[in-house]
Amino acid sequence: MADKATLAQIDAYIEAHVDSFVERLRTLVNQPSVAAQNLGIENCAALVAGMLREQGHRVEVMPTGGSPVVYAESKGQADKTLLFYQHYDVQPAEPFDLWESPPFELTRRGDALYGRGTSDNKGNIVARIAAIEAIQHVMGTLPCAIKFLVEGEEEIGSVNLVPFVKQHRKKLAADACIWEFGGVNFQDRPELVLGLRGICYVELSARTASTDAHSGKGGSIFHNAAWRLVWALGTLKGRDERILIPGFYDDVKPPTARDLEILAALPDDIEDMKTRYGLKGYLNDMTDPAEIHRAEVFQPTCTICGLTSGYQGPGSKTVLPAEASAKIDFRLVPDQMPEAIIAKLRAHLDAHGFDDIGITDLGGGPAAKADPDDPFIRLVHATGEEVYGVAPVIHPLIGGSGPNYVFVHELNVPIATVGVGHAGSGAHAPNENIRLKDFILGIKHTAHVIARMGDLEPRGVK
Repeated sequence: MADKATLAQIDAYIEAHVDSFVERLRTLVNQPSVAAQNLGIENCAALVAGMLREQGHRVEVMPTGGSPVVYAESKGQADKTLLFYQHYDVQPAEPFDLWESPPFELTRRGDALYGRGTSDNKGNIVARIAAIEAIQHVMGTLPCAIKFLVEGEEEIGSVNLVPFVKQHRKKLAADACIWEFGGVNFQDRPELVLGLRGICYVELSARTASTDAHSGKGGSIFHNAAWRLVWALGTLKGRDERILIPGFYDDVKPPTARDLEILAALPDDIEDMKTRYGLKGYLNDMTDPAEIHRAEVFQPTCTICGLTSGYQGPGSKTVLPAEASAKIDFRLVPDQMPEAIIAKLRAHLDAHGFDDIGITDLGGGPAAKADPDDPFIRLVHATGEEVYGVAPVIHPLIGGSGPNYVFVHELNVPIATVGVGHAGSGAHAPNENIRLKDFILGIKHTAHVIARMGDLEPRGVK
């Protein structure tokens, strides 16, 4: 175990080398790597691989059915292994006109660093590398073995990650995993996220003719694809927000008593969210924070993410659409499976006379979460408190999704979050940013976890 004096030296090294860490982040942010547009992916993978090689890790750039995975490993003193799951791909930067500075040029304004990927997820990649550098400088060696899995398709659903992890299960074996994101909440308290909801993302499509028609000619006698799709969508959910697909809730696993205990300890951010998002209120007139927090993560959803049909430009165009489509995501809770949801959706549409509505599977994965009383979770919590000076807020599950299921159930590792983001980071939005103070604290927290890994208790010990 690293003593307090050693940890203080590690922290001092980090503070003294912030400028060099920012320059490394600049290198990554300035390299576009948009998976959805196949933009700069290979070049960014090579950059990440180079940074890890420079640090002395054994590195492989491994092919998948899509973007390459950067794998790295180093041995340590203790018989413990910490796996870092990261991703080098980012969201598209559009709309460009809403950025106050170029998205692919790291820009400092005040004490914040702006650019696509600063928070999600290049800032966290650099934080791991910086933490390891500080430990190597102060301790002369790594206290535990380190492995990196840095993929390039997280922002498009990690479409090739599950088979990759299953194929390389032995190579990726570890005792614990630090996930790709993390940071502080609206109160500047560190957040420890234990799990992610699952997701099933589909596109529904309707085609009623070979070409659009004049609305005056066909409006009374032709089928309208837009109406056809809207009527189909109207069967999916009631105005009370209850999803109407038969069997949709059959596999839902309710939160445990421990989950509810953790939810009850969350800070009341209900008014903050209303202000941040400009809300008039919550669904079904919910006002109780406990009810809202439970619904936010343990209630599955059916969300229309986008609708496309006909003419939507300025002015008018009297057209009867031949095609219409809608993007829909179902956020899933334990133990719902995406494949089962799609099958139930197909059966539901058919039963309502919409067998002509097409379903395209755009990817997904099940929900998964760690045991809040796992020794590694306790370690991350304790080191968070010593770095930030306040106990981390624990979330048993959050509303977002990611490929953690395969790590939890194939690699059998507990997963915790440590990172550099903050409540206003704007990940996926224009002007994505991190604050310099959070960048420093995220590096320190990562370093403290690594430094204490040698003393990690066996699983099952409380």
